[in-house]
Amino acid sequence: MRIALFEPDIAGNVGAILRTAACLNVAVDLIEPMGFTFSDRALARAGMDYARSAQVTRHADFAAFAAALQGRLVLATTKGATRLDTAAFEAGDTLLFGSEGTGVPDHVHDRADARVVVPMMPGMRSLNVGVSVALVLGAALQQTGGWPAPPPA
Repeated sequence: MRIALFEPDIAGNVGAILRTAACLNVAVDLIEPMGFTFSDRALARAGMDYARSAQVTRHADFAAFAAALQGRLVLATTKGATRLDTAAFEAGDTLLFGSEGTGVPDHVHDRADARVVVPMMPGMRSLNVGVSVALVLGAALQQTGGWPAPPPA
């Protein structure tokens, strides 16, 4: 299981997602360009020292990311075809989340092997990307048995 962020805009969101990924032992792909300079300082507040423990791969653009992709690409989108509570995940999935400001362009949407939408109340546009990552990743890990093993007793 992997998390991929398409051209993220906000360093604090990326820091929080890296913290989640480090705690759950899930690798993260960052697809550039990003809306901030990727640095320890930019990520420090939300990611704290956890961000340094995350397994991060940076890709120059979507084409480079797609060329390295293994397994299915599952796009979390407000235009998703499958509700999160009925989606079927696989252990090798990469969960892709769009830019905070613009989501993903059509060619990225079209490349996805599956599209998932988090059910929300009518009239609500979207969740914070970090919250979306936690919800979708949690559902995927639950289905695939991918939660980290408990520490020995």
